[in-house]
Amino acid sequence: MPVSDQGSSDNRYKLVPRALIFLFDDKDRVLLIKGSSQKKLWSGLYNAIGGHIERGESVIEGAYRELEEETGITDVLLRICGLITIDVSERAGVVLFLFRGTYTGEVLTNSSEGKLLWKSINNLNFEEIVEDIPLLMPQVVKHQPGDPLIIGKYHYDKQGNLIVSLQ
Repeated sequence: MPVSDQGSSDNRYKLVPRALIFLFDDKDRVLLIKGSSQKKLWSGLYNAIGGHIERGESVIEGAYRELEEETGITDVLLRICGLITIDVSERAGVVLFLFRGTYTGEVLTNSSEGKLLWKSINNLNFEEIVEDIPLLMPQVVKHQPGDPLIIGKYHYDKQGNLIVSLQ
C-alpha cells in the first residue's frame, strides 16, 4: 500500500504515541520515578517509567529504550496490557501504551529524568503522584497474560479536570 493510501493529512486528528511501564518486584511494590525539577512534564511528581515513542521505533522498541534510559534496566520481559487514548485538543491527542513487567534485580540507575523509588502498590494515594497512576494501578496489577487489554479514554472537562473512563 503506498503512503498516499494511508489517509494521513494535516487536517486529520493525530495521536502522539507514548509508553508507560509498570515494573513490579516480588514484594508488592511498583517502581516509580520522581520527575526531576528540569522536566517539562510532571516535574516533582512520581510516575511510572516511560515516555514518547520516537520516529522509526515500534511501540515495544520505544518502551525498552525508555526503560533503559530512565532506569538502566535491560533484562526485563515487558508485555503490553493496555491502551489509553487522551484527548488534548481538537486536532491532537496521545495514545498511551501500557506495559507491565517484573524486576527482581538489585541495580537501579537514576537518570536525568528523575529519581527511582519502589513504592507499595497498596499505598499510592499521596499528593506527589501523577493523578492517573492510582487509577491505572489496580487494573495493571490484576492484568494477566491472555486477559483482554485495558482500554481507556481520558479527556478534560471545561475546568481542566481529568475525566477517566476505563473498560
